[in-house]
Amino acid sequence: MTVTEAETLQEDSPTSRRTRRTPVVVVGAVLLVVFLAGSWAAWFFTIDDAFISFRYAANLAAGHGPVWNVTGPRVEGFTDFGWVMWAGLGAWLGVALPLFMKLTSLVFGLLTLLMLVNTAHRRGGIGGALVAGGAYVVFLPTYFHITSGLETAAFAAVLLRIVLLGLRVLDGERVRAYEPPALLLVLGMLRPEGVLAALPTVAVWLWRERRSRAAWSWTAGAVLVGGGYFVWRWHYYGQLLPNTFYVKFGNLASGRMWTEHTTWLLLPLLLLTFSLVIRRATRRAGALLVVTVLLTYVTYAVSGPSMDYLDRFADHAVPVLCLGTGLAAATLGGRWAATLTGLVAIVWSAVVGATAPDLGTIANYGPDLQRAHVAIGKGLAAADVPEQARTLAVSDAGAMPYYSGWHSIDFIGLNDPRISRGADPTQVVVQARPTVIVLTAGSPTPGSTSYGLDVAKATAGYQEVAAVQMRDAYYQTVWALPEWAGTVREHVQTAVATAAPLNDPGRYDETVGRWLDRLKRQLPGF
Repeated sequence: MTVTEAETLQEDSPTSRRTRRTPVVVVGAVLLVVFLAGSWAAWFFTIDDAFISFRYAANLAAGHGPVWNVTGPRVEGFTDFGWVMWAGLGAWLGVALPLFMKLTSLVFGLLTLLMLVNTAHRRGGIGGALVAGGAYVVFLPTYFHITSGLETAAFAAVLLRIVLLGLRVLDGERVRAYEPPALLLVLGMLRPEGVLAALPTVAVWLWRERRSRAAWSWTAGAVLVGGGYFVWRWHYYGQLLPNTFYVKFGNLASGRMWTEHTTWLLLPLLLLTFSLVIRRATRRAGALLVVTVLLTYVTYAVSGPSMDYLDRFADHAVPVLCLGTGLAAATLGGRWAATLTGLVAIVWSAVVGATAPDLGTIANYGPDLQRAHVAIGKGLAAADVPEQARTLAVSDAGAMPYYSGWHSIDFIGLNDPRISRGADPTQVVVQARPTVIVLTAGSPTPGSTSYGLDVAKATAGYQEVAAVQMRDAYYQTVWALPEWAGTVREHVQTAVATAAPLNDPGRYDETVGRWLDRLKRQLPGF
């Protein structure tokens, strides 16, 4: 045996391989601890919008189909069909949907971290793994998107997986013929714009596999399934696009502000990912990442998405940018340059996440929602009102309709095709004359209007039975028809009184300090 052969065997020995793996295992373990701590700190949070999807899922599991109300016209008030289907499975199994969907997102978040560390280490060494994973775990909004109950973390994980397949294709590696089409379909089912975001990888893969019958067969199958779904939902709901499109899409001024804000929020990550395109060695990989990010964000740039708490829609491509940042930092000329740029990216992500303007609101949103919206919904469910009279009109169409189970009018229009297409909310509510109307207000006394609803006209003949404070300058006032006012008042006030001492009693401020105080109380020794 030659000396060279002996050295090669020594380098490939089990001991040598373990030695090479040790640094990335240590880095991965540290990042995992940070990730789990962040998830724990945000675990109490569920956004009200998630209960819209939960309501559709619960009705699906009960055999009524994915509908907002069991009776009446069908409406598609969600944009996450695949997420609703998965939640329907949880509801059918009898698992509490907030917990079921949080655990699902936690798994997707862990997979995202694993993919980032593994891929960045393989392509950029230990430094790349540290930067890519570090930028991801220190970005505080990540954890609130994991625990929100929405599809954000799942979308981001599937998009990252698609990009990783694209990188393998560019490297000449083989990928399973079913995986790109399947992931394209899954991403599009999670959110419609996912089809656009997945196109760069699918196009690159199809070009390389243009002579492969299996590739075209799987792609054709995905197109047929996606097209079949589109035709079904058009027939089922009677409209071309989800109802939310008609309410939210096309606000170019808001989209411009979203773009400017997102650019500043992710500036180092964007610059480092774009820098991959400049260098010859990383040009193709950089182009794939950049085009994917641009196509992911273009929908939001022209629509100005609402409910963009803690930059929810920007988070869809944050893992892709973290990967690009790790690869860019690892391939810079010198060790000091790589260290400095990686440190800047990680610190920037930590600072902008921890100083987000709406962090105080979101960090306390979970207890606030429990003592207001959730309590009202549970109180309505317990009220002695006959089934045919269980009708409700709300502006915050999430937890209250979900927990009450009442037939509900969403007078913002997300779940009402008449209002989304221009019908007067006041006229719709007055004609329906629901048993209960819940108004959002800045004080215990509502103003003249509430989200387009003429308060005086809509509540004429009703009695106010409760004014429930959610947080500073945010109340839900509950109005009921006189014949049901007594039981509604009794049960809503009982539910609110039960929830109050369990959810930051006496505190309504929207401060990070309140959140930190709550976390301290949950730690041993405090």
